[in-house]
Amino acid sequence: MLILGLLACMSVVAAQAVTFTAFHAPVPVPVAVRPVAYPRYSFNYGVKDPHTGDIKSQQEERNGDAVRGSYSLVEPDGTTRTVSYTADDHNGFNAVVHRTGHAVHPARVLHAPVHYTPALPVTSFIR
Repeated sequence: MLILGLLACMSVVAAQAVTFTAFHAPVPVPVAVRPVAYPRYSFNYGVKDPHTGDIKSQQEERNGDAVRGSYSLVEPDGTTRTVSYTADDHNGFNAVVHRTGHAVHPARVLHAPVHYTPALPVTSFIR
C-alpha cells in the first residue's frame, strides 16, 4: 500500500510541467551624488606605564588628502624608535625612522652546572 502511495505521488510530480524563468541583470538606476565633507582631523595619544615599561605616543593630522604624523616607542633594549611619516596622492606613503639612545642588554647569568644521577633499575618485588 505504501509503495502505491509513493508511486502515485511521483506520477503527480512528474506530470507537472517544469518551467524556468530567465533572470536578467538589474537595470542601473542613476543615483544622486552627495557632496562629501572635506576630510580634516587631528589626534594624539600617549601611554606611560612604569609597571610594564610600555612607553609610546602618536600624533597625526590630516588636511584633505595629505596626512602627516609620527609615533615613538621605547624598545626592549632601551632605545627610542621615532617614525615620522607623510602620505599624499603625489608622493605616496613615506616614513623616516630614527633611533635614539644607547642599547643596553642585560648581562648573561651563569648558573652552576646541574648533574643528573641515573635512576636505579626497578626490581620486581613479586616473587
